[in-house]
Amino acid sequence: MGMEIERKFLVTDESWRAGADGIAYAQGYLARGSGRTVRVRIAGGEAWLTVKGPVSGFSREEFEYPIPLQDAHRMLRLCEGPIIEKERYRIPFGNHLWEVDEFHGENAGLVIAEVELSDANEEPSLPPWIGLEVTGQPRYYNSNLTHHPYREWGPPRP
Repeated sequence: MGMEIERKFLVTDESWRAGADGIAYAQGYLARGSGRTVRVRIAGGEAWLTVKGPVSGFSREEFEYPIPLQDAHRMLRLCEGPIIEKERYRIPFGNHLWEVDEFHGENAGLVIAEVELSDANEEPSLPPWIGLEVTGQPRYYNSNLTHHPYREWGPPRP
């Protein structure tokens, strides 16, 4: 069994880009409901199938399995809503590796930073480009962005 302990934040400026190289991601959701999701993801020529349980605080169960790339491309065609398109950047700061997702397509304009923790009580050092924390806010879940993309939110945008 895997456990994901993660916090999410909005990004306030472009300073995180210095020296960062991104990887293109495409992901879609085969099933979701009651806080559970089944996701297919392609990144950097590799693919995974991921099952996630409901969120409890900063944590949730997560099970991830590599799958053949060709299967992932076919599975993406089975997904509902727009496919999540984003560039992911991995940026070390303090004792953590931050992941900054710059969304494209239907979610263009949204930039979110995530940090995975080893313990829910851990307080990571925050980079200077971190803004409002959005951990636990469902509208920022990738699975919800497929049904309610960022471009549809309208004002006010944080």
